[in-house]
Amino acid sequence: MKRKLKGKVVSDKAAKTVSVLVERHKIHPIYKKRFVSSKKFLAQNDIDAKVGDFVLIEETKPISKNKKWSVIKKIDEKEVK
Repeated sequence: MKRKLKGKVVSDKAAKTVSVLVERHKIHPIYKKRFVSSKKFLAQNDIDAKVGDFVLIEETKPISKNKKWSVIKKIDEKEVK
């Protein structure tokens, strides 16, 4: 089963590649306070996603040194949360 993540496109300057910011809500183990952790993933962009779009990315075989994800489809902002 391939992992799927939802995030926002923050950069599309490279050819056929987008940078997707994925935010996760976690709870601190000691203080029990909620906080947001975020990470950027490089993804293959075959559907022509632009900066500001919310997308669904899926894990694939390595495409390049840092690119191991592929954009599947654009989604609404409501679906991300």
